[in-house]
Amino acid sequence: MDSKDWIILDALYEEGNITKTAERLYSSQPAITYRLQQLEYEFGVKILIRNKKGVKFTDEGEYLVKYAQKMIEELRQTKDHIQDLGGAIKGTLRIGVSSTFAQYKLPMLLKGFLSNYPHVQVNIKTGYSSEVFHMLKHDDVQIGIVRGEYNWDELSHKLYQEGISIISHEKLLIEDLPNLPRINYKMDPLFKQMIETWWYQTFTDSPHHYMKVDKIETCKEMVKLGLGYAIIPEICLPPESPFTTYNLEYENETLTRNTWMNYREKSLNLSVVKEFVDYVTHSKII
Repeated sequence: MDSKDWIILDALYEEGNITKTAERLYSSQPAITYRLQQLEYEFGVKILIRNKKGVKFTDEGEYLVKYAQKMIEELRQTKDHIQDLGGAIKGTLRIGVSSTFAQYKLPMLLKGFLSNYPHVQVNIKTGYSSEVFHMLKHDDVQIGIVRGEYNWDELSHKLYQEGISIISHEKLLIEDLPNLPRINYKMDPLFKQMIETWWYQTFTDSPHHYMKVDKIETCKEMVKLGLGYAIIPEICLPPESPFTTYNLEYENETLTRNTWMNYREKSLNLSVVKEFVDYVTHSKII
């Protein structure tokens, strides 16, 4: 059993499907199946049970997955520390970032950081904040930048506070919103809950959902053409907004949402992580 087998077991445990695992690892299904058969032969036990939905690990398989995950993390930490021994700021920085923050704020942050530390390699994973928080909890990333409030009991730094905007092609009255066409898009669960809470605190009628799109940029283009209104984070508004905008308010208070940089104290032992945290903390870009 070697590091390639660790990666296969870890990926298969997350995906629950051999085909998806092969796609994720840029391999083939027969190659993955062969390695699993070799592992079963090596340990003399059944690792997987196949069913219509995919695969299920046996108790022995679950034990091997935990071993594989432990070895992956130990190897990762070993590589990090070896790269850190030279004194110069180098190595790999693993960051999990909310997709929205990654699009609108991260590029300029990285440009400034990497101009100071050109030998650093950056591995970025993006997704909903809930997904990034999961990555951080499982040590898949060293730093997690999330939007919204999560129960993180280690180190945190608030990066950004923003309002939430109702955007429209033309002026409207807030009290008319239940009767106007609304354009929705895929949202982070916490943000979606925040908007729904505000809505039902403000109105008794349900919103008139007219259209649903995948991405917020598509949603904004639809609003530009006057196809409806939308509710979006302020971070997504361009400097010269083409929209008529209204702050989301409740009882005369503007609703806001925070962006946090979360990390573990032990991660600061790596100079590349410490320098990035210091740079972001004191950055004037955000």
